[in-house]
Amino acid sequence: MSRICNLARLRTELLENIRPQLDRVNAISEFNTRKVLDAMREARVSLAHFAPTTGYAYGDIGREKLDELYAKIFRAERALVRTQFVSGTHALSTVLFGVLRPGDELISLTGAPYDTLQTVIGYERPSKGSLKEFGVGYKELPLIDGRVDLDGIKKILSSKTKVVMLQRSRGYSMREPLSIDDIEKICSTVKKINADVVTFVDNCYGEFVEPREPIEVGADVAAGSLIKNIGGGLAPTGGYIVGRADVVEQASYRLTAPGMGDELGATLCDGRLLYQGLFMAPHVTAQALKSAIFAAALFERLGYRTSPSSSAPRGDIIQAIELGSAERLIEFCRAIQANSPVDSYAAPEPWDMPGYEDQVIMAAGTFVQGASIELSADGPLREPYAVYLQGGLTFEHSITALMRTVESLS
Repeated sequence: MSRICNLARLRTELLENIRPQLDRVNAISEFNTRKVLDAMREARVSLAHFAPTTGYAYGDIGREKLDELYAKIFRAERALVRTQFVSGTHALSTVLFGVLRPGDELISLTGAPYDTLQTVIGYERPSKGSLKEFGVGYKELPLIDGRVDLDGIKKILSSKTKVVMLQRSRGYSMREPLSIDDIEKICSTVKKINADVVTFVDNCYGEFVEPREPIEVGADVAAGSLIKNIGGGLAPTGGYIVGRADVVEQASYRLTAPGMGDELGATLCDGRLLYQGLFMAPHVTAQALKSAIFAAALFERLGYRTSPSSSAPRGDIIQAIELGSAERLIEFCRAIQANSPVDSYAAPEPWDMPGYEDQVIMAAGTFVQGASIELSADGPLREPYAVYLQGGLTFEHSITALMRTVESLS
């Protein structure tokens, strides 16, 4: 009973300490909600746009209106929003294969890319169907103290460089995510060196975290997943690409076929989920951000290293916590799973997940399978045994799950 009382007091104290950060998140959420609302009003969204379609789906007004909405919200020339994208990696891959040709060069300016994108690139060894197998070159610019080396960009770009890629989120690393100001500086630096190079942002986990999005600050194209921030916890699957019209068009030919592009693609699900999810997305993203801030404050108090800290600015919804051992990483994920609304009885185990170099453990008792805008936790079984916590449809659920996770770890 004494321990329960102590945890309750700790919860109250931490919530009071992080109040300024929570207030800032609420203000950003309100701004982004107005942005989405005004876009939907201006686009004259109606019930007719929610109807599912079949077959080729020529003239799918719901699909076309959703593209229009994303373009407005992201301040982009064109958008491609489809349930046919199976993941964020699929959307990113579609951009890369749509734009790059044999002999071209891709450069990652944020160091080593996320594990699943490494197989798309053919990172250290050619993987079947990878860019490397198709004759596309690849280089990366190492980070300096976790930050992009702006001075090094000029040295690494070459006459073959066609695309530079920026991974906004941290992936499975302890580096800080890119802020919108960071993205603006990087894109400006690249364009001053060579205006023809396509600046491409992996926007996964970053949508609606700040008032501006990458296209507004100079990125040519950005892509992400509908089962992360932008889907608001309602989108059942899918991804999006937004940006310069010619780049999005090239990507559309990769998604379907040359000559077909974005004119086909049935909306097999209830389109309402995609529209309502988009409308809810700023609020749900705010719930995830508040969950991450609380988690950082809680585990800092318990002596763990967190990234970012509870008081630091945020560029994505992910909270990294170094747990120091495989046993603690496994126990953390099992505790999150046990306090999930779906599959709470399951006990996650590390496994050889496709696209990852190390065994990965994932806790995701989610309504949409693997949706990381819902409260979930995962991490590779490698040093420093960090868990990557993300999501939370409601702040209240996250607080409950995290306090019970502390009890399990102790």
